[in-house]
Amino acid sequence: MTCSPKKNLAAMAIAFVLVAIVTVRSATPDGESAPTVAPTIASTVPPNIASTVTPNIAPPAAPPWLSARPDFQWHFPRDHWSHPGFKVEWWYFTGQVESGDDATRRFGFQLTFFRVGLLPEVPALDSQWATSDLVMGHAAITDLRAGEHVFSEVLYRAVPLLGGFGSFPDTLLAWSRAPAGTDAEWQLSYVDGSFALRARDDQRGLALDLVLRPAHPVIFQGPGGYSRKSAQQQGSGGDAAASMYFSYPRLSVTGTLGRSDASLHKVTGTAWMDHEFSTSQLGAEQVGWDWFSLQFDDGRDLMLYRMRRRDGGVDFALGTLVAADRSVRYLKESDFSLQPRRSWRSEKTEAEYPVEWDLEVPAEGIHLRVGALLDAQENVSQRSGVHYWEGAVRAQGVGGSPGGRGYVELTGYGEGSRPPI
Repeated sequence: MTCSPKKNLAAMAIAFVLVAIVTVRSATPDGESAPTVAPTIASTVPPNIASTVTPNIAPPAAPPWLSARPDFQWHFPRDHWSHPGFKVEWWYFTGQVESGDDATRRFGFQLTFFRVGLLPEVPALDSQWATSDLVMGHAAITDLRAGEHVFSEVLYRAVPLLGGFGSFPDTLLAWSRAPAGTDAEWQLSYVDGSFALRARDDQRGLALDLVLRPAHPVIFQGPGGYSRKSAQQQGSGGDAAASMYFSYPRLSVTGTLGRSDASLHKVTGTAWMDHEFSTSQLGAEQVGWDWFSLQFDDGRDLMLYRMRRRDGGVDFALGTLVAADRSVRYLKESDFSLQPRRSWRSEKTEAEYPVEWDLEVPAEGIHLRVGALLDAQENVSQRSGVHYWEGAVRAQGVGGSPGGRGYVELTGYGEGSRPPI
């Protein structure tokens, strides 16, 4: 997922600052009102008197947000944890799994945690509600045999009672309370080189408890993990439209998932993980992105994205092809082609999404027909109103090209869906 691709939805997210502004006033436990700051002396006396008792001292200026830089220094495993100072960050997991008891029961899943920065630092307030971040989670399960797609979300201020982000070397990377009506927590942990995912929503009928173990080392999406999202550069210090971005393109999956505790399936399969952080925004003419993550049967992995303009054209595009020996080739827009073949219209939002494509990387012998395993894999947020398509796909080889599987993320389709990140 990349922000400006994606998971910053990594976002979409996918982390939505618009929602942040509303939620910082309303995200409190069990419908309670957030405490307000008591009036100061100056606010309760006439202005002429207040001026004599209120120190005329300007508050300290907030530090600037950090920007993605090509010379960023990575330190693993520390960089699996959060990066305060950057405005948006996400940990994104998708995968396709099957039941160990019945191979015809196949599922797709998504779990994404977002850190949405409100301030570069926690404000110096004597309040348990003081925070610099929101924590947002998106989870989805697609039952491919039943033809059902279920989406759930959480959005809270990052405070001890509601959710937050761990610090290295704690095992917890991110967590939040479950949605209202579910006595549980959503959690993302990193333990002994594996990621542990847990999410539940009893009202929506969604539950997953999975362990994902990387099959190979980290892959940087762009040289040194510096991923540009626009041809326009900011200058020598960084890029106004760029992120720091790395992936685990292949992780083995074990655990359980289902529509409820009563219908959990023991599953195994393969997943993809992205971790991305930045302070960039979509360009003025950019409305969203198309992002692909594909795992080929011959051991290769492919990520590519293209940023779309308001007029429907492509503003910028890049990709990463990982060979079976884990060597990396970075792709330019001219190195690949992506042509939509078929679309699907959502009854919920009336947005029309492409759900089948011809994808080619001619110099690498890749010729594919990529198609959705279920058309109706749209995620519609009840909190922000933003909607996007996040779905499991099959890649069928053409002319002897190897096939595979993966996930596709489509943002900015339809009215009101431009991610505000």
